Amino acid sequence: ILGFSTPPGRLSMMAFVLNALTCALGLLYFIRRGKQCLDFTVTVHFFHLLACWIYNSHFPSTLTWWLVHIVCTALMAVIGEYLCMRIELKEIPLNSAPKSNV
Repeated sequence: ILGFSTPPGRLSMMAFVLNALTCALGLLYFIRRGKQCLDFTVTVHFFHLLACWIYNSHFPSTLTWWLVHIVCTALMAVIGEYLCMRIELKEIPLNSAPKSNV
């Protein structure tokens, strides 16, 4: 069903890209470490590959399927790492005033 020539194929590819973007936000909220984003992204897409293999009873062999998933893996990893790095690089506020007066 994935393909550039039909509207359902383009819609499916757009759904995969939007899923990669939302999963990148998930990496920001659940992982919060830029170094671990690639690991979790590849793990999620590997489990998706296994699920597709089991569901269809054959290994995915179409070029468009592989291209869409490689692009989505790269998008999810890069955007997730960028978002996590922005959070990691925020300044830590240092307050020298005492917390309470004793």
